[in-house]
Amino acid sequence: MKLEHSHDPAAISARLAKGSQPSYVRDFVYGGIDGAITTFAIVAGVVGAALSSNIILILGLANLLADGFSMAASNYSGTKTVIDNAERIRETEARHIRNDPDGEREEVRQILAKTGLSGSTLEDAVQSITADRQRWIDFMVTEEYGLAPINPSPLRAGLATFTAFAICGAVPLAPFLLVDSAPLTLSIIMTGIVFFAIGAAKSRWALSAWWRSGLETLLIGSAAATLAFGTGWLLRSIWNVSV
Repeated sequence: MKLEHSHDPAAISARLAKGSQPSYVRDFVYGGIDGAITTFAIVAGVVGAALSSNIILILGLANLLADGFSMAASNYSGTKTVIDNAERIRETEARHIRNDPDGEREEVRQILAKTGLSGSTLEDAVQSITADRQRWIDFMVTEEYGLAPINPSPLRAGLATFTAFAICGAVPLAPFLLVDSAPLTLSIIMTGIVFFAIGAAKSRWALSAWWRSGLETLLIGSAAATLAFGTGWLLRSIWNVSV
Protein backbone atom coordinates (compact mmCIF):
# COMPACT_ATOMS: atom_id res chain seq x y z
CA MET A 1 0.00 0.00 0.00
CA LYS A 2 1.45 3.37 -1.05
CA LEU A 3 1.61 5.93 1.75
CA GLU A 4 1.24 9.69 1.43
CA HIS A 5 4.91 10.35 2.28
CA SER A 6 8.13 8.50 2.99
CA HIS A 7 9.13 7.48 6.51
CA ASP A 8 12.81 7.27 5.72
CA PRO A 9 14.74 9.11 8.48
CA ALA A 10 16.22 11.60 5.99
CA ALA A 11 12.82 12.25 4.41
CA ILE A 12 11.23 12.75 7.83
CA SER A 13 13.96 15.20 8.82
CA ALA A 14 13.57 17.20 5.61
CA ARG A 15 9.78 17.30 5.96
CA LEU A 16 9.89 18.44 9.58
CA ALA A 17 12.52 21.07 8.75
CA LYS A 18 10.02 22.78 6.43
CA GLY A 19 7.64 23.28 9.34
CA SER A 20 3.86 23.50 9.16
CA GLN A 21 2.36 25.73 6.51
CA PRO A 22 -1.10 27.34 6.68
CA SER A 23 -3.64 26.06 4.17
CA TYR A 24 -5.95 28.30 2.15
CA VAL A 25 -8.03 25.47 0.72
CA ARG A 26 -11.01 26.41 2.89
CA ASP A 27 -10.85 30.02 1.68
CA PHE A 28 -10.71 28.98 -1.98
CA VAL A 29 -13.53 26.43 -1.69
CA TYR A 30 -15.64 28.91 0.29
CA GLY A 31 -15.18 31.62 -2.33
CA GLY A 32 -15.64 29.28 -5.28
CA ILE A 33 -18.90 27.76 -4.08
CA ASP A 34 -20.35 31.10 -3.03
CA GLY A 35 -19.30 32.75 -6.29
CA ALA A 36 -20.92 30.09 -8.44
CA ILE A 37 -24.07 29.93 -6.30
CA THR A 38 -24.73 33.66 -5.96
CA THR A 39 -23.99 34.46 -9.60
CA PHE A 40 -26.08 31.61 -10.91
CA ALA A 41 -28.80 32.56 -8.45
CA ILE A 42 -28.89 35.97 -10.15
CA VAL A 43 -29.08 34.29 -13.56
CA ALA A 44 -31.86 31.96 -12.43
CA GLY A 45 -33.78 34.73 -10.68
CA VAL A 46 -33.64 37.09 -13.66
CA VAL A 47 -34.63 34.34 -16.08
CA GLY A 48 -37.44 33.31 -13.74
CA ALA A 49 -38.67 36.89 -13.77
CA ALA A 50 -38.48 36.88 -17.61
CA LEU A 51 -36.12 39.84 -17.75
CA SER A 52 -33.54 40.53 -20.47
CA SER A 53 -30.04 39.07 -20.80
CA ASN A 54 -28.57 42.54 -20.40
CA ILE A 55 -29.91 42.67 -16.86
CA ILE A 56 -28.31 39.28 -16.18
CA LEU A 57 -24.92 40.61 -17.27
CA ILE A 58 -25.24 43.89 -15.39
CA LEU A 59 -26.32 42.28 -12.13
CA GLY A 60 -23.94 39.36 -12.54
CA LEU A 61 -20.87 41.50 -13.15
CA ALA A 62 -21.82 43.84 -10.32
CA ASN A 63 -22.13 40.79 -8.08
CA LEU A 64 -18.70 39.50 -9.11
CA LEU A 65 -17.03 42.72 -8.08
CA ALA A 66 -19.09 43.91 -5.13
CA ASP A 67 -19.97 40.61 -3.47
CA GLY A 68 -16.57 39.11 -4.26
CA PHE A 69 -14.79 42.05 -2.64
CA SER A 70 -17.20 41.97 0.30
CA MET A 71 -16.51 38.29 0.92
CA ALA A 72 -12.76 38.79 0.60
CA ALA A 73 -12.84 41.74 3.01
CA SER A 74 -14.96 39.77 5.48
CA ASN A 75 -12.61 36.81 5.31
CA TYR A 76 -9.61 39.11 5.75
CA SER A 77 -11.18 40.75 8.81
CA GLY A 78 -12.29 37.43 10.27
CA THR A 79 -8.87 35.84 9.83
CA LYS A 80 -7.16 38.89 11.32
CA THR A 81 -9.50 38.77 14.30
CA VAL A 82 -8.51 35.16 14.96
CA ILE A 83 -4.82 36.10 14.76
CA ASP A 84 -5.30 39.12 17.03
CA ASN A 85 -7.04 36.92 19.56
CA ALA A 86 -4.19 34.40 19.43
CA GLU A 87 -1.67 37.19 20.02
CA ARG A 88 -3.72 38.45 22.96
CA ILE A 89 -3.70 34.97 24.48
CA ARG A 90 0.06 34.65 23.94
CA GLU A 91 0.59 37.95 25.77
CA THR A 92 -1.65 36.72 28.59
CA GLU A 93 0.32 33.48 28.94
CA ALA A 94 3.63 35.34 28.84
CA ARG A 95 2.41 37.57 31.70
CA HIS A 96 1.21 34.56 33.73
CA ILE A 97 4.54 32.78 33.25
CA ARG A 98 6.37 35.89 34.34
CA ASN A 99 4.21 36.56 37.42
CA ASP A 100 3.24 33.03 38.50
CA PRO A 101 5.64 30.48 36.97
CA ASP A 102 4.85 27.76 39.52
CA GLY A 103 1.14 27.98 38.76
CA GLU A 104 1.83 27.76 35.03
CA ARG A 105 4.12 24.74 35.57
CA GLU A 106 1.29 23.05 37.41
CA GLU A 107 -0.98 23.69 34.43
CA VAL A 108 1.60 22.05 32.15
CA ARG A 109 1.89 19.14 34.58
CA GLN A 110 -1.86 18.51 34.67
CA ILE A 111 -2.20 18.81 30.89
CA LEU A 112 0.58 16.25 30.36
CA ALA A 113 -0.83 13.97 33.06
CA LYS A 114 -4.03 13.68 31.05
CA THR A 115 -1.99 12.20 28.19
CA GLY A 116 -0.89 9.33 30.42
CA LEU A 117 2.47 10.57 31.64
CA SER A 118 3.32 10.10 35.31
CA GLY A 119 6.18 9.94 37.79
CA SER A 120 9.66 10.96 36.70
CA THR A 121 8.65 10.87 33.03
CA LEU A 122 6.00 13.50 33.69
CA GLU A 123 8.38 15.69 35.68
CA ASP A 124 11.06 15.44 33.00
CA ALA A 125 8.54 16.48 30.34
CA VAL A 126 7.39 19.44 32.44
CA GLN A 127 10.99 20.50 32.97
CA SER A 128 11.79 20.19 29.26
CA ILE A 129 8.79 22.27 28.14
CA THR A 130 9.16 25.00 30.75
CA ALA A 131 12.93 25.33 30.24
CA ASP A 132 12.33 27.38 27.10
CA ARG A 133 9.97 30.35 27.48
CA GLN A 134 8.85 30.42 23.83
CA ARG A 135 8.19 26.68 23.79
CA TRP A 136 6.31 27.04 27.06
CA ILE A 137 4.03 29.73 25.61
CA ASP A 138 3.47 27.74 22.41
CA PHE A 139 2.52 24.68 24.46
CA MET A 140 -0.02 26.58 26.55
CA VAL A 141 -1.58 28.32 23.55
CA THR A 142 -2.00 25.00 21.74
CA GLU A 143 -2.89 22.66 24.59
CA GLU A 144 -4.82 24.94 26.96
CA TYR A 145 -6.69 27.06 24.43
CA GLY A 146 -6.76 24.71 21.44
CA LEU A 147 -5.40 27.31 19.02
CA ALA A 148 -3.45 26.43 15.90
CA PRO A 149 0.34 26.67 16.24
CA ILE A 150 0.59 28.64 12.98
CA ASN A 151 -1.50 31.54 11.71
CA PRO A 152 -2.65 32.05 8.12
CA SER A 153 -2.08 35.33 6.32
CA PRO A 154 -5.26 37.46 6.31
CA LEU A 155 -4.26 38.95 2.95
CA ARG A 156 -3.70 35.57 1.32
CA ALA A 157 -6.96 34.26 2.79
CA GLY A 158 -8.86 37.23 1.36
CA LEU A 159 -7.15 36.93 -2.04
CA ALA A 160 -7.91 33.20 -2.22
CA THR A 161 -11.57 33.89 -1.53
CA PHE A 162 -11.83 36.71 -4.08
CA THR A 163 -9.94 34.78 -6.79
CA ALA A 164 -12.11 31.71 -6.43
CA PHE A 165 -15.27 33.83 -6.27
CA ALA A 166 -14.38 35.70 -9.46
CA ILE A 167 -13.32 32.61 -11.43
CA CYS A 168 -16.22 30.36 -10.46
CA GLY A 169 -18.73 33.20 -10.42
CA ALA A 170 -17.88 34.14 -14.02
CA VAL A 171 -18.85 30.69 -15.32
CA PRO A 172 -22.66 31.16 -15.12
CA LEU A 173 -22.35 34.49 -16.97
CA ALA A 174 -20.03 33.32 -19.75
CA PRO A 175 -22.75 31.78 -21.99
CA PHE A 176 -24.67 35.07 -22.03
CA LEU A 177 -21.55 36.78 -23.35
CA LEU A 178 -20.36 34.10 -25.78
CA VAL A 179 -23.41 32.46 -27.37
CA ASP A 180 -26.76 33.60 -28.72
CA SER A 181 -28.56 30.25 -28.73
CA ALA A 182 -29.86 28.75 -25.46
CA PRO A 183 -27.42 30.53 -23.12
CA LEU A 184 -29.40 29.47 -20.05
CA THR A 185 -29.10 25.78 -20.86
CA LEU A 186 -25.35 26.12 -21.33
CA SER A 187 -25.10 28.18 -18.14
CA ILE A 188 -26.88 25.45 -16.17
CA ILE A 189 -24.57 22.76 -17.55
CA MET A 190 -21.38 24.74 -16.99
CA THR A 191 -22.38 25.81 -13.48
CA GLY A 192 -23.30 22.23 -12.60
CA ILE A 193 -19.84 21.13 -13.74
CA VAL A 194 -18.25 23.83 -11.57
CA PHE A 195 -20.25 22.76 -8.51
CA PHE A 196 -19.32 19.13 -9.04
CA ALA A 197 -15.65 19.96 -9.74
CA ILE A 198 -15.32 22.04 -6.56
CA GLY A 199 -16.86 19.26 -4.50
CA ALA A 200 -14.69 16.61 -6.14
CA ALA A 201 -11.57 18.71 -5.63
CA LYS A 202 -12.22 19.36 -1.95
CA SER A 203 -12.47 15.61 -1.35
CA ARG A 204 -8.67 15.65 -1.71
CA TRP A 205 -8.62 17.01 1.84
CA ALA A 206 -11.44 14.83 3.16
CA LEU A 207 -12.29 11.17 3.69
CA SER A 208 -15.37 11.06 1.48
CA ALA A 209 -15.21 9.74 -2.10
CA TRP A 210 -14.68 12.37 -4.81
CA TRP A 211 -17.99 11.59 -6.50
CA ARG A 212 -19.92 11.80 -3.23
CA SER A 213 -18.37 15.16 -2.34
CA GLY A 214 -19.02 16.38 -5.88
CA LEU A 215 -22.68 15.36 -5.78
CA GLU A 216 -23.12 16.97 -2.37
CA THR A 217 -21.85 20.33 -3.62
CA LEU A 218 -23.88 19.98 -6.81
CA LEU A 219 -27.05 19.43 -4.78
CA ILE A 220 -26.34 22.46 -2.58
CA GLY A 221 -25.82 24.66 -5.63
CA SER A 222 -28.88 23.26 -7.38
CA ALA A 223 -31.04 23.97 -4.33
CA ALA A 224 -29.89 27.59 -4.25
CA ALA A 225 -30.48 28.00 -7.98
CA THR A 226 -33.95 26.44 -7.75
CA LEU A 227 -34.87 28.76 -4.89
CA ALA A 228 -33.70 31.80 -6.86
CA PHE A 229 -35.56 30.74 -10.00
CA GLY A 230 -38.74 30.05 -8.04
CA THR A 231 -38.52 33.42 -6.32
CA GLY A 232 -38.13 35.20 -9.66
CA TRP A 233 -41.01 33.26 -11.20
CA LEU A 234 -43.25 33.99 -8.19
CA LEU A 235 -42.47 37.71 -8.24
CA ARG A 236 -43.13 37.83 -11.97
CA SER A 237 -46.52 36.16 -11.42
CA ILE A 238 -47.42 38.58 -8.64
CA TRP A 239 -46.30 41.53 -10.77
CA ASN A 240 -48.34 40.38 -13.75
CA VAL A 241 -51.41 39.94 -11.58
CA SER A 242 -51.02 43.38 -9.97
CA VAL A 243 -50.52 45.01 -13.36
